[in-house]
Parts: sequence; structure tokens; C-alpha cells
Amino acid sequence: MGIFGRIGDIFKANINDLLDKAEDPEKMIKQMVLEMQESITKATSGLAQAMAQEKKLQRDYEKFVAASSDWKNKAAQALQAGNEDLARKALAKKAEADQQVTQYKQLYENAAATASTLKQQVDNLKVKLDEAKMKEQTLIARNQAAKAQKEIAKQIGGFDSNSFAKFDKFEEKILKAEAEANAFMEMSNDKTSLDDEFKALEKNSAVDDELAKLKAELNK
Repeated sequence: MGIFGRIGDIFKANINDLLDKAEDPEKMIKQMVLEMQESITKATSGLAQAMAQEKKLQRDYEKFVAASSDWKNKAAQALQAGNEDLARKALAKKAEADQQVTQYKQLYENAAATASTLKQQVDNLKVKLDEAKMKEQTLIARNQAAKAQKEIAKQIGGFDSNSFAKFDKFEEKILKAEAEANAFMEMSNDKTSLDDEFKALEKNSAVDDELAKLKAELNK
């Protein structure tokens, strides 16, 4: 009863609740299948014992049936020989055998019914085990997919409105830094241009001085 009760608990249990409570659903599923296999092995062993008991009781029953028939034949043989007393003794043995026949018939029929019930239960459990094995890989694959989806959802959930607000804030800082850099570049360019103009002016003044000196020399 314990073996079949354990199997029944496995199939009647709420699988979703079991998986929710399990630290590792995949290990839980594999453990369930393993327990079912072990339980069916024990149940099959129990069935074998029940069938062996059935066969033994069947042999005992048939032995007493044969004994009853044999004592009946001996009683008839004694009567034919004119020995009524011996016939009575044979019929007394037949009555004892008949009592055993009645007793062992009931025992044999009960054992046969028990073995038949156990065999049907074991067959049903084997079918359930086959179904569980087929579902095992599917459930594991679904669990892995669920974990992957959960992880993706967690990653996506991390990018909330605050994250994007921070991102925009960093972008504004970068834009400001770029604007400041451009402003410094323009100021630097303006200063360089002004210096160049003064240098050109000084150069032209020196040329004019040299030109005036040369003209003065030529006019002498």
C-alpha cells in the first residue's frame, strides 16, 4: 500500500506548487521520475511475490482436489471388494480432503484476485512512468526557457525611466563640454588671427622703411 500510495502522491501532487517550492525544478523533476522508477521496481517485486503465492495456493488446491478424487475412487474400490469398513475410512479421508479443497479454493481465489489487481496497478504505473519520462524533457526545456525569459525581463526592467533620465543628463554634459571646447577653439583662432595681422603690419612697416631708405640713396 505504501508503494502505491507514494506513486499516487506523486501524480496527485500539484506540479506547479512543487516546482515553486523547489530550489532547482529540474532536479526536482528528475528526482520525481527516479522515485517513480524505484517505486515501480518495488511494486514489481511485490507483484512477483503475490504471483508466486498464487501459484503455490493453486498447486495446494489442485493437490487436495486430486486427493479427494483419489479417496473417492478408493472408497468405490473397497465397496466393490465388499469391504464397507474400508470404504468408510476412505470416505472419511475424502471428507478431510474436501475441507482442504474448500479452504484452499478460497485462499487461491483471493490470491489470484490480489495478483490480478497488483498486476493492473503495476501496468498502469508503468504507463504513467512512460508519460512522465516523455514530459520530463519538455518540462525541463520549459523551465530553462522560463528562466531565460525571467533573466531577460530582469535586465529589461533595469532600464527604467530613471536610467534613461540619467542617460539624457550625461548626454547634456557631453554636449556642454563639446560646446565649451568649440568656444575655446574659436577664441584661440581669433587670437591667432589678430597676432598675424599685427605681425603683417610690422612687416609692412619695415618694408616701407627700407623702401624709403633706398629711394633716398637713389636721389643723392
